[in-house]
Amino acid sequence: MGTFARKNLYRVVASIILFFSAQANVAGDDTRTLQAFSDPVEVWGPGVESVIEGAFRECFKTYIIDGKVMTLRMPFAQNNERSELANAELPITGGGKSDPSLLWTDIESILGSRDFHAYTSMLSDGREKVIIFDLPSRTWNISVDLFDIARMKAGAYRGLPHRPYVLHGGNGVGNPDIYNYLYCIGRLGMDCSGFVWHVLSYTAARGGLDLGKELRRTLRVPRGAEASLYVGARFFDSKSSALEGVNDAIKNLRPADIILFRGEDGTAVHSAVIQSIDFKTGRIRYLQSTDEAPQEERGVHESFIFFDPAHPEKSLKDSTVVWTQKRFSPFPGEKASAFSDDGVRYRAYGAFGGGRVVRLRAMAKPLEQIRLAARRSP
Repeated sequence: MGTFARKNLYRVVASIILFFSAQANVAGDDTRTLQAFSDPVEVWGPGVESVIEGAFRECFKTYIIDGKVMTLRMPFAQNNERSELANAELPITGGGKSDPSLLWTDIESILGSRDFHAYTSMLSDGREKVIIFDLPSRTWNISVDLFDIARMKAGAYRGLPHRPYVLHGGNGVGNPDIYNYLYCIGRLGMDCSGFVWHVLSYTAARGGLDLGKELRRTLRVPRGAEASLYVGARFFDSKSSALEGVNDAIKNLRPADIILFRGEDGTAVHSAVIQSIDFKTGRIRYLQSTDEAPQEERGVHESFIFFDPAHPEKSLKDSTVVWTQKRFSPFPGEKASAFSDDGVRYRAYGAFGGGRVVRLRAMAKPLEQIRLAARRSP
């Protein structure tokens, strides 16, 4: 990292420390106040739900960027996504499977770079413009041509999959702007199965199990390689004895169950993980990493399913079960998602059975250990 980048990064880190120290002083308490506030147990209790929440929260981090306190979410990123017209491979740092702590280190380096500083300055210059990202070269440029701006406003999108166009008013930096930069220029983040694996391996570790070590042979991981690189949605949809199919009646679901969504060829193309099921209020909270979501939610985010508590026997495919997660194109103007929400997507491709739920057998013991520890906690 160059001198400019280091100074910029140190300034960011120092500002964060000062900000939170100031908040603690205003509250008349010390950093224990912040630690208690950030402890998932305070909301979810000491069970499996809070452990999964802890894994989820590792995918968020707060920074001060361009004078604003901003909580960033881990971007979605998948090897060779958008490469169909690029005439080049589009690899992702860590293959979309890296541990969040490693990715945040890379992100902090990016946030301290000269190019990122130029990008944020451009976003605050008060001029309307079209930002043109180029994924193969990991560069960006702008057009202030009135014709280009008018075309974007009229919905005549000119971008390509590997060259997204973004209309911006020059009115400052927002979370979607940071996401766009990290996705297009940083080329890092977590794909759907990489995130699910993170949640499962984090949870298993809290229950005393090294999940990667436990499944190395099942996943056929070469010596010295990371198990996470060999886990994908297709593994979760396989006939492996490491997996147990779950009847998707709501009464059968448990935290850490994996929700699978099919593609048009019948194979699983997306995965998510259940964090909690509230049978009293009729709410399922599940977690996922995808970029087909509202602009502010792209990347790792929470989603919800609502059901009638009087009828937990209903399938997730039942029309009375409401999935609220809306689906949008990753960049405004691109072709819209084929599905309006996750429920439509889960029910799709009925000829192949639609979506399904599976459970990783190796998780049984660590989950039980977490539950036992929760019962013993005061």
